[in-house]
Amino acid sequence: MRVLAILPDFIPQEEVKRTVSQIMPDIEIKNSTDFDHSDAQVLIVTTFTDVDRNLIDKMPNLKFVQVASTGYDRVDIEYLKSKGIMLSNIPTANKQSVAEHVIAMVLAFLKDLINLNEELKVHHRWPKLTGSRDLEGKIFGIVGMGMIGIQLAKRLLPFNVGIVYYDIRRLPPEEEEKYGLTYMDLPDLLRNSDIISIHLPLTEKTRKMFGEREFSLMKDGAIFINTARGEIVDERALIDAMKKKNIKVGIDVYEKEPPDFNSELFKMDDAIFSPHIAGVTVESQQRFLTETISNVLRYVQGLEPLYRVI
Repeated sequence: MRVLAILPDFIPQEEVKRTVSQIMPDIEIKNSTDFDHSDAQVLIVTTFTDVDRNLIDKMPNLKFVQVASTGYDRVDIEYLKSKGIMLSNIPTANKQSVAEHVIAMVLAFLKDLINLNEELKVHHRWPKLTGSRDLEGKIFGIVGMGMIGIQLAKRLLPFNVGIVYYDIRRLPPEEEEKYGLTYMDLPDLLRNSDIISIHLPLTEKTRKMFGEREFSLMKDGAIFINTARGEIVDERALIDAMKKKNIKVGIDVYEKEPPDFNSELFKMDDAIFSPHIAGVTVESQQRFLTETISNVLRYVQGLEPLYRVI
């Protein structure tokens, strides 16, 4: 069975090919969709490739698409469905990496690290007091209790925080007890949380889910972290909330990537930015590669692929 992998330029293609060639000798690796035709039955892509009609129509024998990432919002799901093509993602490989990134951003704010670093490194001053605060005792709100949300909750337990969550599907009582979780509807979560972290997929229901009303419900000085998708948040409403309510913001994802660096967002104080890299660690990339190839092999061998979306 022929397999085509489309990888971005920055991924070392020869290294990947050496890694998988023994178990998948017929794999072909490209770094763009700029080709006319492929007979491949299996397509492997990352989150950087649009799996749209244009690409799908170049592959008349295509039967299975494997996205080597958690998100698959760049895939035309309806068109795949109309063609009877299966789709799987890999929702497990970076869950712990994203959870750790969220905690790192939160601690950077609470411990006043940005300001203290600047005081010493830039101004050569030695502050006697800071606004540093403990994470212990805070109310931590998690919006979206999927695999990443669960990993975040697990890592928060030793900090002795109150963990509240909202999801369209409530967890069983035994799961809530295991991770010390309290379920709240979204407005109550926003009102009560000192820290809020988003872990939702991008859908038509979640697009611009966080707007003026949602930010108006948050506490003054709350910490807001988005490592999910930029389109879930109304950027203008976020900037207004930062001005009016002193909300501190950690952002890893943007509506357009790379973002518009002239945006007022990048001029705001009390903000930490990272380049959609929360889930990208040396360890997570190895897990993505291993789990992607493993799942493709399941399909090639006639087994039901894991994490099937359609």
